[in-house]
Amino acid sequence: MNNLRRIDTNLLVTLHALLLEKHISRAAIRLHKSQPAVSHALAHLRTIFNDPLLIRRGKHLELSLKASSLLSPLTEALEGLDSLLEAPVFVPAESKRAFRLAMSDYGAWLVLPELVRRLRTEAPGISLLVTQASREVMMAQANEGEVDIALGVFPGLDSKTLRCQALFEERFISVADASTLPASGTLSLTEWLDRPHVVVTHPSVSEQEIESALHALGLERKRQITLPHWRVANDLIAGSDLILTVASRNLISLNPALCIFEPPLAIKPFSFRQLWHLRRDTDPAHQWLRQQIENIASASKTSF
Repeated sequence: MNNLRRIDTNLLVTLHALLLEKHISRAAIRLHKSQPAVSHALAHLRTIFNDPLLIRRGKHLELSLKASSLLSPLTEALEGLDSLLEAPVFVPAESKRAFRLAMSDYGAWLVLPELVRRLRTEAPGISLLVTQASREVMMAQANEGEVDIALGVFPGLDSKTLRCQALFEERFISVADASTLPASGTLSLTEWLDRPHVVVTHPSVSEQEIESALHALGLERKRQITLPHWRVANDLIAGSDLILTVASRNLISLNPALCIFEPPLAIKPFSFRQLWHLRRDTDPAHQWLRQQIENIASASKTSF
């Protein structure tokens, strides 16, 4: 207990921001403090913990081993103090909070435009920092408190510390230039395999489900164009013989030159989810934000 006399709550809050941001200027913005004040606090914290905490690697700062071990317990401790000192009341219009969200460009396109509009209208003091990573990394970030909510496909999730909510079920469709399809507007499996494909391979998106369906049949498709961005993939199809197979909501807005059709093999649908740590379960602001995301995602439908 005597060690607590060496450090005050403000320093702990500053340390938490530094561990999350790994950047002095961003931590200062997060805390609404000046950069020199945060730099001075970091120097004091290094003395207290007898550790560098943040180590420069080229142009970036990385957490020391000691700092990494502090992040999770410090997050829990500060949230525990919040629950002691503040009544669990959330008023969106008055809230000053920063939330860190992790999602692919698929999730961002579906959720962010409407979410940002709602925040600017109902909770203008709430800010967002959005990052992108693989499914595994997003799960780890949520578990370690580095992100507040992760959006994506998290199959086989089995965790005692993470909470997960299904937002909608998604299926796959294929799309091609209408002029390259037969009168039936569809292709047989042999024809589909013979055509060149655009393949989106970022590890946070759903390409894994397509490959699993092919491998189960001992098949491979012709990968003509491979890229990590699904939005630009949609624009590569018109005027070519390429085929793109994607989650249906990717094509809510469809170029009239294109034609959609059911893939000629069974591809397992997937559940699009939001994921968070159980320690944030009862946070009123967090609950409100999750509800907004749920409402927006559930309203995203296709006519295909």
